[in-house]
Amino acid sequence: MKTSLVEPLKSDGFGEYKLMPENLDDLWHLSHLISEGNTVFAVTLRTVDGPSDKLRAEKLEKRPVRIGVKCEKVEFSPTVNRLRVLGVILFGPDVGQHHTLNIDPGYEISVVRRWQRVDLDRLERSIAASVHGVVHIAAVEDGEAELYRIRQYGPERVTTLTTGSGKTVETNSRQNLFEELLRILEKVAGPIVVAGPGFVKEDFVKFAKTKASDTAGRMLLADTRRSGCGAVQEVIGNGVLSRITEDLQLAREVQVMDEVFLRIGQNGAVAYGATEVQTAIAYGAAETVIVADTEIRGPRTAKMIETAERLGAVVVVLSTEFEPGKRLVGLGGAAALLRYTIGQ
Repeated sequence: MKTSLVEPLKSDGFGEYKLMPENLDDLWHLSHLISEGNTVFAVTLRTVDGPSDKLRAEKLEKRPVRIGVKCEKVEFSPTVNRLRVLGVILFGPDVGQHHTLNIDPGYEISVVRRWQRVDLDRLERSIAASVHGVVHIAAVEDGEAELYRIRQYGPERVTTLTTGSGKTVETNSRQNLFEELLRILEKVAGPIVVAGPGFVKEDFVKFAKTKASDTAGRMLLADTRRSGCGAVQEVIGNGVLSRITEDLQLAREVQVMDEVFLRIGQNGAVAYGATEVQTAIAYGAAETVIVADTEIRGPRTAKMIETAERLGAVVVVLSTEFEPGKRLVGLGGAAALLRYTIGQ
């Protein structure tokens, strides 16, 4: 994400940021930075009437104009690599009409809103992540390999490769699997984590070194108890990603939710659900406040986050596209790790 502050933010955090998303991850960040009521400026095509246009309707054409839209709804569509901002035009031609901004990577916009600390942290994350290559995890086991691309909102399955297994399998099935997986990995950029239980993953890396040493040089082995998507979850939760990228958010999400459920099981210093978390914050007991990204737009949650930050708590926003965020939703969308237990 490329960003620039138009002018210093006011004391209440109100101001305008110019933002240019560079990839799908950035669009996902924008989907949580743009909220209902925000004003979004962008250059878009609109039909502009001139003096002679009314006489020659067939000559009407769309021209690039800068408009400001008051956001009513935001739609993130990973499948088409696009973000849509729907709202009413406040500035520019056709004031009062509805318009949809279709935001693609490379499309510059300006967002005018009150920026909280959690929003600025998200901007910093998107900027830092843009200097790193996308990480891929290949979960390899006997007879099957699954490839995942690690997005900032969670793992994205790329492909699944399967061959026969068992006593009747042909002796060259494993080599066929290795060859097909290596062909795919040669086409991706950035680090590759090869994970899974047993020794199949080691055999694959050895195979890759003999066939494509450059690609093998980008590989990192990770031993896991589970296979497939479970192996990916372990890789992230065990902190393996921190060895190859400075973006620790995914690992942090897994670890923080593991700690929440551990404390719940032990009747420890933890709160969950909006009411309990608000109470903990009010007592000054909240050390870390965890909020689902789908909840941060609501005024109640926004006020809760503001109070938590003012009282020195760390706020962690979890993506609901990823398993820890879904687990958090099951707890009511908010939880807190406490400095001490409080009465319920």
